[in-house]
Amino acid sequence: MKQVKLRDMSVDQLVERFTAIALEQDEALLNDDIAKFNRLFDLMEAVKEELKARDSDQRRALIPLYNHRNAQVRLKAAKATLAVAPEAARQVLQSISDRAEFPQALDAGMTIKALDRGIFKPT
Repeated sequence: MKQVKLRDMSVDQLVERFTAIALEQDEALLNDDIAKFNRLFDLMEAVKEELKARDSDQRRALIPLYNHRNAQVRLKAAKATLAVAPEAARQVLQSISDRAEFPQALDAGMTIKALDRGIFKPT
């Protein structure tokens, strides 16, 4: 992905970028390309932080991604919105886990356990 200034992007553009990154992450996972996945993780974190920094915390704009066909997109959207839509985000995580949508089901299940144990507190 080419370098862009996130602060110059609209919320809709940031959501599109988030989605594209998640889809590339899914491909990297399927190809066992951990180095690429890690680079994409950092890009996604930057998008998430830009949305969070916007007026009224625009991470809510990721909620429509809960219905995306791709499990990685749903997983990442749910994790990114746990602080702003905890119940709905948790339902998405539970659904991915219950449907055994691997490898995302592992991450979803571990996130739920970490929430339940108080190890992970979304901000």
